Amino acid sequence: MSFWEKQRVLVTGGSGFLGSHLMRLLQAQNCGALIAPRSSEYDLVKGGEAERLIADTRPTLLFHLAAICGGIGVNRAHPSRFFYGNAMMGIQLIEEARKAGVEKAVIVGTICAYPKFTPVPFKEEDLWSGYPEETNAPYGLAKKMLLVQAQACRQEFGSNFIYLLPVNLYGPGDNFNLETSHVIPALIRKMEDARLSGAKDVVLWGTGGASREFLFVEDCARGMLRAAEKYHGAEPINLGAGFEITIRELAEKIKKLTGFTGDIIWDETRPDGQPRRMLDVSRAEREFGFCASTTLDEGLLKTIASYRSEHAK
Repeated sequence: MSFWEKQRVLVTGGSGFLGSHLMRLLQAQNCGALIAPRSSEYDLVKGGEAERLIADTRPTLLFHLAAICGGIGVNRAHPSRFFYGNAMMGIQLIEEARKAGVEKAVIVGTICAYPKFTPVPFKEEDLWSGYPEETNAPYGLAKKMLLVQAQACRQEFGSNFIYLLPVNLYGPGDNFNLETSHVIPALIRKMEDARLSGAKDVVLWGTGGASREFLFVEDCARGMLRAAEKYHGAEPINLGAGFEITIRELAEKIKKLTGFTGDIIWDETRPDGQPRRMLDVSRAEREFGFCASTTLDEGLLKTIASYRSEHAK
């Protein structure tokens, strides 16, 4: 039997953006069982729900993707909800997985866990060298505590729990709600809506000078599968594409790809967020042979097509 045929796989957040892409890949692996309940079935923030989930599903392999997340605006508006919800979901689930003897857990963290002024490219060993960027620190710190917990379970009980740090994700099926979306879907929606309405300009947050790295969601899901199968270490692993682009350059690129011909106006009273983000991705390549394969232009065109398809319905 293959690695996957022997597994009872439980995915939290399986109906979400990353989760839906991971589920498609897992379905092709012929897993012994594949379970992805919705939050309406098990509210993992509530006490006792994680225990009930693990008892009901009896997984051998757990992917913990479920999260409360969003862009700068919603992080600033709901810091307590972002901290409490993400911490309680993860802490309770990891503890119940440990108690039940789940053979392996893949825990998904966030690049927001890195310190605000981490030297570029971000190396995994820099994770504890400072405080995260303030606008999303509650979210980043809540997710970072799951790394501490996973390593503690490994140290005390020998649990094979691994921790992955994906960079900013984008792709088909992303969240295009301007109140809660991340930068790429927000830019696509603003440019596309402006193009369709004939607007003369779009207003974007910040100066455009901050930089980001973006990983196509299907590449991330593929990396997670490889990590589940091949990686068994205690140290966190970055998942990224290994490039950096400023938000201003990204906006101009999306403007061109969507065909919007108006002006871009930068509202410099709004925050830029973390000044720079780009990961050192050498550990993922070394440990389990992961390299991103989708170029930014290819990924953006697929994402734009996805938005246009949904918008036309």
